[in-house]
Amino acid sequence: MDTGLTASEQRELETRLQKRQVKEFMTVFGNLVDNCFNACVDDFTSKALSGRESGCISRCVTKSMTTQTRLGERFAELNAAMTAEMQKR
Repeated sequence: MDTGLTASEQRELETRLQKRQVKEFMTVFGNLVDNCFNACVDDFTSKALSGRESGCISRCVTKSMTTQTRLGERFAELNAAMTAEMQKR
């Protein structure tokens, strides 16, 4: 596929896309950490997590990751349906 970009422009575009993806990942990861920490950690009398806190964080992360996966799948399903509808026209 010819993008009409020079090799230098293509490299610059790829670099910018990679930086954006890293930034977006760090935002999502940071939100996950904040949400699970705030939901699960409430005892600051010890440096170590309690068993309850550890289990809560594990469930929180699993649930968040499962939700993100399902949202991605649903988005792909809707996108495919919209694309198919557009191609019918």
